Amino acid sequence: MLIAPGGWIFRSVGAESSMSAPIPIENGGDTGNGLPSGSSGVDKSVQREAVPSSSSMKSKMGTLFLVGISFALIFNSEYDPLLACIGFSVLAYVITTVLIPALSPDFVRVGFVGRDLGKKNRPLIPETMGAVCAVVYLITLFFFIPFLFAKFFVTETSGSGNREHVLDTATLHKGRSLRMFPHSKLAEFLAALLSSFSMLVLGVADDLFDIRWRNKLLLPAIAVLPLIFVYYVDFGVTFVAVPPVIWKLFNPEMVSNSAVPPVVDLGVFYYIYMLAMAIFCPNSINILAGINGLEAGQSLIIAISLLLNDAMYIIPGRILGLHPPHPATEAHLLSTYFVLPLIAVTAALLKYNWYPARVFVGDTYCYFAGMVFAQVGILGHFSKTLLLFLIPQIVNFIYSAPQLFKLVDCPRHRLPKLNTETGLLEPSRVYFDIPPKGAELLLLTSLGKLKLLDLERDPETRLIKSSSNFTIVNLVLTWAGPLREDRLAIVILGIQAGCCAVGLVARHTIAPALFGRDNL
Repeated sequence: MLIAPGGWIFRSVGAESSMSAPIPIENGGDTGNGLPSGSSGVDKSVQREAVPSSSSMKSKMGTLFLVGISFALIFNSEYDPLLACIGFSVLAYVITTVLIPALSPDFVRVGFVGRDLGKKNRPLIPETMGAVCAVVYLITLFFFIPFLFAKFFVTETSGSGNREHVLDTATLHKGRSLRMFPHSKLAEFLAALLSSFSMLVLGVADDLFDIRWRNKLLLPAIAVLPLIFVYYVDFGVTFVAVPPVIWKLFNPEMVSNSAVPPVVDLGVFYYIYMLAMAIFCPNSINILAGINGLEAGQSLIIAISLLLNDAMYIIPGRILGLHPPHPATEAHLLSTYFVLPLIAVTAALLKYNWYPARVFVGDTYCYFAGMVFAQVGILGHFSKTLLLFLIPQIVNFIYSAPQLFKLVDCPRHRLPKLNTETGLLEPSRVYFDIPPKGAELLLLTSLGKLKLLDLERDPETRLIKSSSNFTIVNLVLTWAGPLREDRLAIVILGIQAGCCAVGLVARHTIAPALFGRDNL
């Protein structure tokens, strides 16, 4: 954190969040590293209007049209919560689109600003705008709660003929009792909102104080505890299905034509697995970052993939009216209620974060979006499917592990380096003051032979002088050569979309064949 003359405070917005330990947690799209020493403050033009806002008549008419559509869907005559959620999501998109340019000068004024190192002129850009998305998301779901349970209020408390059935003389002194009200679903919903709010607080704190990675690593696990407790009380299911082919290896006497796949009770290990998911999802988005549009883009693709997966359970029973509906329909409906507003606010954020970025998302957005993914995977009972959509994040974590766990020297910043002459991004490098030896040398040499690293050797001694950093972003540049920032983002997001598409197809073709049924 820098204190400039005049009382201005600027936080260092480097790509990694740890100040002392070089553990790389790429910072939510912030490709800047703060202001240079001796800076006299923020440019006044940046203070006045950090993000230009469109005031054309066409834009205003489009906004009014979307608002009208949203209210029509929210107050639909059928009290359908799915339509209401779509309406609230449209409204969330409109509000986020308006608030980001309106609030960005205020963010700049209080010091939430960073330099974009991916540009030749290294412009100052407002950061932590993911906090705006998170707040709009939470407020949207707060207002959605009555609409989610509107049918229960109407049928039981609106004077529609059921009031006498609900209230009897034995319970009049206790007030109204909604016997059919799904209290467990409300508890799930509120617990998920509490977890999301906790991650919002953590993200803002990290953007403010640049919390050390070792101190914040386990905080997502604490934030998800309310959700885990609700899961334990309402479900407590800790069984996982095992493919019959594998089960037969250990149980040859199993009946081959069994309609129900064998299951294994993991017990407490299942809850540890869910905690691990809550830790991995937010941090995985935060690590695969560093260029304009990458964090919001990958989150948008993952959220859309989750929505498509939910639709495959919702459409047959709820929309086409096929009976009986899939037993997982309600769980995927609950997932949809969380995913739709996330898609809306993320799309609005990406509009301003795409190359050339006018705002940075900050750690706040990465933690918040990752927690939403974790909680829908837990509540929707499809955490294994979620992992299929997170293949690039898993690969990036495994690939980054040598630097994450100090097997190889790790610099403070691992972002691609801008070549100011060509205007293209090139792989960033780690330089070795002492030539690598032992396991480090073996690892570098092996990955170099596999073309997974770009090694620079001394022409005389052939000792390794430097290596490209261990991130997918740098790996793509190693393979494809220097790229412009937006093209690099398109390549990586294309990989994300391809992996999600393959995962979705595999989930609904290979998995049923492997398990003998559409396993949850």
